Amino acid sequence: MPLLDWLNKSQALKAAAFAPFRLLDEVPELSYGDEASDNMLIQGDNLDGLKALLPLYAGKVKCVFIDPPYNTGSAFGQYDDNLEHSIWLSLLYPRLELLHTLLSNEGSLWIAIDDNEAHYLKVICDEIFGRKNFVSSVVWCTSDSSNNNATKFSLDHNYILIYAKNQDWKPRFLDNPSKRSHFKNPDNNPRGPWFDGNNVQNPGLRPNLQFNLTAPNGNVIKHPPNGWRWSKETIEEKMKTGEIRFSEDGKRIIRRTYLADMEGLPPSSLWTDLDETGHNRQAKYELKNLFPNEAVTSLFSTPKPEKLIKKILELSTDNGDLVLDSFLGSGTTAAVAHKMNRRYIGIEIGEQCESHCVPRLKKVIDGTDLGGISVSGKTKKQIPLCKKCTDLLCEKCSELIGENSSGGEQVWFGGGGFHYYKLGAEIFLPNGNINPDVKFKQLASFVWFAETKRSLRRVARNPLLGIHEDTAYYLLYNGILGDHRPNGGNVLTRSILKELPAHDGPKVIYGDSSLLGVDTLKKNKIVFKQIPYEVRTR
Repeated sequence: MPLLDWLNKSQALKAAAFAPFRLLDEVPELSYGDEASDNMLIQGDNLDGLKALLPLYAGKVKCVFIDPPYNTGSAFGQYDDNLEHSIWLSLLYPRLELLHTLLSNEGSLWIAIDDNEAHYLKVICDEIFGRKNFVSSVVWCTSDSSNNNATKFSLDHNYILIYAKNQDWKPRFLDNPSKRSHFKNPDNNPRGPWFDGNNVQNPGLRPNLQFNLTAPNGNVIKHPPNGWRWSKETIEEKMKTGEIRFSEDGKRIIRRTYLADMEGLPPSSLWTDLDETGHNRQAKYELKNLFPNEAVTSLFSTPKPEKLIKKILELSTDNGDLVLDSFLGSGTTAAVAHKMNRRYIGIEIGEQCESHCVPRLKKVIDGTDLGGISVSGKTKKQIPLCKKCTDLLCEKCSELIGENSSGGEQVWFGGGGFHYYKLGAEIFLPNGNINPDVKFKQLASFVWFAETKRSLRRVARNPLLGIHEDTAYYLLYNGILGDHRPNGGNVLTRSILKELPAHDGPKVIYGDSSLLGVDTLKKNKIVFKQIPYEVRTR
């Protein structure tokens, strides 16, 4: 496969591996809402932020959406967007590597980009994700009116590059009521709206399905050029159920299709419906409504409308799935994910993480953000929710407000919460020792990830971190066995070994030192690794 080369690419290839693992320090005064929430805002460089997430969330993220600086040559107030081309590529490459590791096997990556770097970006994504995992390049109409001052072309679109972690990934097929308007129910059929059509011929050439049919009046109905969609036996069965019938003149067969039996439609790669996916001007209005005291010129130059993010999350996630945006900007992805009952992590290097994202999400949690994809001017008393619904409305509720499954507004009444973090100290000191501020669960997550390349799925409450491929992993650190002296319980002895949760298979035990002999270690199938020297940092 052809690869892209650029100045200092060799350093870019190593950047993710050599980025330090850092602690995440919560800032309680900036966290908000439900303390049980695991939603996260992280302020700091997203390379270090993504690296810090690896031990906790590797393989857990269902959808990544990023809107990186486009390298257009016009400096943004929030980003240095006037980067030299090779520097821009070196910026993106290691971050994409880390995002690939964080994605689950069912996950997908969505990148908003324009013509300046889109084609170069695709080549490096092919290198990291594999060309077979390229899904599509969506063309999104970004403007509600053309630029009459353009000297060549009015650029009215961006791209959204989509990659999957696994080539078997498919987007959700959503219904689109505007394309189902031909379904009616004039006879009050208990099965609901229906449509009679001639969709009976095979899309491909099938000689074995090229047979003629005889109508009750004796007319012979010649098969379509490619043949029927079904065998003769299947057609006869469908005749009995009423799905297929002869026309009154006996010259053709008619297939009745019920709306209730229709599957969702595959999404198009051309997003031009501004009511469904919004546009840049709409996104600016949304920000202006959120921050009315700020001048429009001081807000983000190319914000994304909430409807666009909603469309992406509808296609790629379900309730409760984890969404990640490592170029969070004004917080749109987090706000939409929150309203749609998705979990989220947002990383933003600039001051706007505190000045824009925090107040925006506070409004979402308080239920006072009624813009974007939220219904404005309605209250909980005015719109009854189905008792079986969570964040979604039932059909009856939907009819009251005109909700649809493709780009429509939704009721939002508030709730939930998030925790705010800043990047803290490095886990490993320059001399290789472990930072004394590192707690047991932080080192446990790191060790488990280093050994298994998976995130620790539970909070370790004893030395046994878990069992992976029949090998049990233990960590003796920071008084986990109840001895809270600095080195208490961190040395592997015979008595300590008896206290460890039993496992018959191989065992890897991390600790300060081991007093067990080689024969004892071998007899008990133990590989001992000394802290900090054998804790892998790369």
